[in-house]
Amino acid sequence: MKDFRLFIPTEIAFGASAEDETGALAAKYGRRALLVYGMKSAEKSGVLKRVTDSLKKAGVDFKLFGGAQPNPTLAHAEQGAQEAIEFGADLIIGIGGGSAIDTAKAIAHGAANEGISLWDIWTKKVPLERSLPVGAVLTVPAAGSEMSDSAVITNEAIGKKAGINTDFNRPKFAAINPKLGATVPKYQLAAGIADIMMHTLERYFIPESSARLTDEIAEGLLRTVIENGKTVLCDPNDYNAMCEIFWASSLSHNNLTECGRGKDFSVHKLGHALSAKYGFTHGASLTAVWGAWAREVFGDCLPRFKRYAQKVWGVENENAEAAAEEGIRRTVGYFAAIGMPTSLQELGIDPTDDAIRALALDATLNGSVTLSRIKPLGAKEVERIFKNAK
Repeated sequence: MKDFRLFIPTEIAFGASAEDETGALAAKYGRRALLVYGMKSAEKSGVLKRVTDSLKKAGVDFKLFGGAQPNPTLAHAEQGAQEAIEFGADLIIGIGGGSAIDTAKAIAHGAANEGISLWDIWTKKVPLERSLPVGAVLTVPAAGSEMSDSAVITNEAIGKKAGINTDFNRPKFAAINPKLGATVPKYQLAAGIADIMMHTLERYFIPESSARLTDEIAEGLLRTVIENGKTVLCDPNDYNAMCEIFWASSLSHNNLTECGRGKDFSVHKLGHALSAKYGFTHGASLTAVWGAWAREVFGDCLPRFKRYAQKVWGVENENAEAAAEEGIRRTVGYFAAIGMPTSLQELGIDPTDDAIRALALDATLNGSVTLSRIKPLGAKEVERIFKNAK
């Protein structure tokens, strides 16, 4: 087992009326909150009113800032940072799924660093040394942003999507009401289920890793999501099943499932290139390429793929290669069964060779970096993965 550092400071309020605790939680960290949310769903579901009522009760002033995009944009975050500064906000609260929460994180960084380009912070040209506290009210199980140290935004002016990892991204608190999952459109819920799985899979396929307890946690999380994912898609009012999905969302991306072995977000790099270029839903961009990625690398990581097939999917074949291939088939089959695309064609695109080459260069920073801890994936290899995903 490799040395590791784990920092999970987020206070969790989990339950059927968790958003009613937002005011009491927020009052621990600030008295003037900017509330960041999406379009209509937060208002339509009533969660926004319950949050604002809770803040009023706790004596926390607030200002509303809607319009968070499915793929959070730099321009919107910069606008929010300016509004937070003008309001004198000392706390930013994201209400919604990963998009709203990631936007809240970006706004917190921008508001605490007035006069510094947010994109310069995001691309590490300027070190992030301070931020405002962030809170989260989760309505969509997917990104895990409610407990993670990561946030992703898209610079739409240059067509680049990038993430940043920092302890400043860790929300101080998260109110999680699984009942709100029943209001999420089925496709979005399915994309969230896929994203939860991906956050764990990206930490699982690490060659020569030895972290049994971490393996057991990851495998149990995956089995739980696979079983309960189908349940909530058939019956979104199954509260117990939805609880499992919401809790898995948080645990899949708070670094717990990487302890002792680290992570490898190669598939996310491919998905980010697709989302930045075409605007696809994040979870869908991942499932479209995962099978092609797995078939590219599994031969160099056979013990991990064999264990995955046996422990997660119940494959009994002792032949490592055959078991690995069956595990890949069952994973891709599950994505298809929940309505997720498993190819670029199913995403609705048929990119030319030049377009695929551009995607590969985007994913590898113009060929300057290689992806994967399994084997080096440069621009040439990534281009092949995209072609095989067609």
